[in-house]
Amino acid sequence: MNIYVGNLAKDVSDDELQTMFAAHGKVKSVKIIRDLFSGESKGFGFVEMFSNTEGQAAISALNIAELKGKRITVNEARPKTDSRSGGGRRTGGGGGGMNRGGSGGGRRY
Repeated sequence: MNIYVGNLAKDVSDDELQTMFAAHGKVKSVKIIRDLFSGESKGFGFVEMFSNTEGQAAISALNIAELKGKRITVNEARPKTDSRSGGGRRTGGGGGGMNRGGSGGGRRY
């Protein structure tokens, strides 16, 4: 079972989250989401547990529990969705290319 954990303090580590959830069952993986460039926590993460029963027990026990001075939000993770609206091809815009006008580029005769 994949579990979403939100409202995490910036300094919570994967190990701390693992320990917290391990009290309620066997943890498969823990991943705190971090900014790609700074490496700083974005304040949420995911915990995967082997059993749905243990996962539900962890959700019930830990939702609105306090961790490092913040009340965390714990619930079943929803499947990832495509955030782009419309779902179709993008139109408009375009790159350069031959005979596009302007100075430089294009064919010269």
